[in-house]
Amino acid sequence: MLWSELSSEQNKRMLLAVIGDPIAHSKSPVMHNAALEALGIEGEYFPLHVSPEDLGSAISKFKELGFRGINVTIPHKVDVMKYLDQIDDSAVRIGAVNTIVNENGILTGYNTDGIGYVRSLKDETHVDLRGKSIMVLGAGGAARGIISALAQEDPKTLVIANRTEDKAIQMAEEWKSVVNISAITIDKVSDILADMDVVINTTSIGMHPNTSHTAIDPELIPPGIIVSDLIYNPLTTEFLKKSHERGCTIHGGLGMFVNQGAYALEYWTGKPAPIEMMRTAVLKSLQN
Repeated sequence: MLWSELSSEQNKRMLLAVIGDPIAHSKSPVMHNAALEALGIEGEYFPLHVSPEDLGSAISKFKELGFRGINVTIPHKVDVMKYLDQIDDSAVRIGAVNTIVNENGILTGYNTDGIGYVRSLKDETHVDLRGKSIMVLGAGGAARGIISALAQEDPKTLVIANRTEDKAIQMAEEWKSVVNISAITIDKVSDILADMDVVINTTSIGMHPNTSHTAIDPELIPPGIIVSDLIYNPLTTEFLKKSHERGCTIHGGLGMFVNQGAYALEYWTGKPAPIEMMRTAVLKSLQN
């Protein structure tokens, strides 16, 4: 239905989309449609549910219809790379793509997750990440961008904790030449959490509508450290609520979400993103 609706409009306006599985929770359309309006650009940003088996055909369709840009979310950030014409050097190093730009039929992949995240973390918590011990929960596409950006901050150590150890070990191997990094399974986090300065949840556990879930038992979190969650819906996850109760400094995913979206929008439009208006649009939508 949507493809046929778009085909008649493709030459009249800037077409943008976010793809994922699931996708109904995403606030990207609210944020980017507000930004397009603020910039005076005639266009629309669509949330499109794309299952893993349909990913290749969907990317071909986007190119056929002349979409200017696509955001990529769970679980497609790694697999989408094989369907693109070019990949930015930083995205190649990260091994994941969250933003696609269509330049005259040439699809180029970028990753704005990591830079958006670290900018948000430092701005909102005022942390100096140099010399810090940091645990990253999860080893998916989002984690790749986060680890890449964290590695540039000269931490003391990075630890990847994941449900399946093999995936975490493989990711650690990729980054061991640039940062002190190791891998463990989630059930081993209690052994080393006391040594961590920052814990970051990069998984989707706790995201709307399953908001009562947490990636690890919050009771294991040492009091007083920084606890961060990439999830922005809800604004304060159960993981963050429980960590706050333990005296931790907490950091939610809204800032990263807005910043990564702003970088993507600037790739697509060539104009400075109206960041505060984007943030306001997301907050308003979440409060409704």
